[in-house]
Amino acid sequence: MTPDTPLSKTTGPDGPTDTVPEKTTGPDGPTDTVPEKTTGPAESTRTTATTGPRTPLPKAAARPFRLAFPPLSGTLRPRQLAVTAGLVVAVFAALCWHVSIGEYGIPLADVARALTGSGDAGTLLVVQELRLPRAMTGLLAGIAFGMSGALLQTMTRNPLASPDMIGLTQGAGTAVVAGIVLGWDFGLGTQALGLFGALASALIVYGLAWRRGTTGYRIILVGIGVSWICLSATDYLLARGGRFQAQAALGWLVGNLNGRDWQQAEPLAYALAVLVPAALLIGRLMRTLQLGDDVAKGLGTRVQTVRLTVLLTGVGLVAFATAAAGPVAFVALAAPQIAQRLCRTAWPPPLAAGLTGAFVVLASDVVARELIPGTELPVGIITGVLGAPVLLWLLIRVNRAGSGG
Repeated sequence: MTPDTPLSKTTGPDGPTDTVPEKTTGPDGPTDTVPEKTTGPAESTRTTATTGPRTPLPKAAARPFRLAFPPLSGTLRPRQLAVTAGLVVAVFAALCWHVSIGEYGIPLADVARALTGSGDAGTLLVVQELRLPRAMTGLLAGIAFGMSGALLQTMTRNPLASPDMIGLTQGAGTAVVAGIVLGWDFGLGTQALGLFGALASALIVYGLAWRRGTTGYRIILVGIGVSWICLSATDYLLARGGRFQAQAALGWLVGNLNGRDWQQAEPLAYALAVLVPAALLIGRLMRTLQLGDDVAKGLGTRVQTVRLTVLLTGVGLVAFATAAAGPVAFVALAAPQIAQRLCRTAWPPPLAAGLTGAFVVLASDVVARELIPGTELPVGIITGVLGAPVLLWLLIRVNRAGSGG
């Protein structure tokens, strides 16, 4: 070893030792080669395929599936898929049950065949022309109310936020009652009046809540005030109108499926064909709002644009549903919370919430028809009785959390 030869260190069982680099001969003459560093017990070792037995990884229960099909991507959770499939079966069963009952009872098997267009002429007439329009109106309205509530609760990050609470249904109700009592429909019809009233109340809420942007907390507070203004205007219209006009408006305000036909069901179906896919698409963007506005902005989300889009989509859903079936109480509030607990997600899933709302409306209407023999109660009475305990439970839960949701 010459004085110019550098020493290299290797690590053995007793610690690092000095070693002399080996001489190798290349095409340009001898060169120094530094030996590889070996690892002793003092340093961490890297496991290879030939080193000892491998410890099997624990199996993850109900691991979500990742989908990435540009431009769409998302996560499929097995429990959420199973709950959604179960809700589809439950809604179909409730639909058949709803159609089967009445003065002329029809077996469930005959109802299922009549829904597909087969069976005798009498059964087809009763099912498809007399009973199915009412059932479909309730089913579609329940989907619209449930999805609207899920969108608004996720946007505001508050379980108490629903169209009932922030003035959307009240605005639609005021517009429809004004058209009934004062004759201000201008030939537009109930659907257009409901859409106009809900959209006007939403714009008022959004405008009053704007202060260099909007927050869910301000939207809820302003919405409560707007809802009471609309309720006062509705009471004034009812007091000013005639007896028959007031009775017609009051029956609609409770939330009623009596006498509904395809004229109410078809416009609602066309509206949901556009709004339901829109709600599912913006639901993925809306999840970042659960992390807070600052984090959402850091992730590249246009918070105010997404919030306004969600609000307009929820307005469209609740407006068409309210115009078709009336402001059915508490469905938009309770259905998302039930769906969230069934799916065990951090936010109300829109599709499961819509199916839950459809089941609640159909089942409540069956109870309303059969509770008092010979009398068909409005479905809004039953949903109000069932939804009031849910509201109280949510208020207690929010109070214990101490954060307003």
